[in-house]
Amino acid sequence: MGRKRLRQISKQCVNYGQRVQNSVFECLVDPAQLHTLKDKLLKIMDEKKDSLRLYYLGNKYGSKIEHYGAKPAYDPGEPMII
Repeated sequence: MGRKRLRQISKQCVNYGQRVQNSVFECLVDPAQLHTLKDKLLKIMDEKKDSLRLYYLGNKYGSKIEHYGAKPAYDPGEPMII
């Protein structure tokens, strides 16, 4: 990911949550905030070079994972530790 895009992505994610690792953010958002954040991130990223994964947590979502971008999605089929 280009440095400029990485900074822009990081800034948007920190606006909605907290950084837990270099490229991992935890964001607690309502559906409207999620839609806004996802739109912002997809506009910034280069889908041919970058990869964005959204992991939905909680009983309501089970193991829902959304993937956008370059690297293939991973479907663990079993519980996953992040």
